[in-house]
Amino acid sequence: MPKFNYITPMLWTDRIPETIVFYTEVLGFDCTLEEEGWAVLERDGIEVMLAYPNPNVPFDAPMFTGSFYFNVTGVDRLWELWKNKCTICYEIEDFEYGMREFAIYDPNNYILQFGQPLNS
Repeated sequence: MPKFNYITPMLWTDRIPETIVFYTEVLGFDCTLEEEGWAVLERDGIEVMLAYPNPNVPFDAPMFTGSFYFNVTGVDRLWELWKNKCTICYEIEDFEYGMREFAIYDPNNYILQFGQPLNS
């Protein structure tokens, strides 16, 4: 059976420079590649790509209807670092499904959730 190795979200945005600044200066990603119309951001083995929207697809605003969930260590520390630098979706809390997490919005209003198991 074929195996999936990883997934790399590609976020469409018409604000690539501003988005790069947010991911690098606030969230601590490195911009490892930036070319006309797209960029690659990396942190701790996580990769996020940014791209201008495909001209063949209508684009008024980001269309993703879910969120991007990052499993992390030190979720409380991240909350303290970012809570005053980001637009908050929901504050840090413990959930009955065993995660301590919070969520923020990136400059394009994509929801980024950060969670850590309660037992870790």
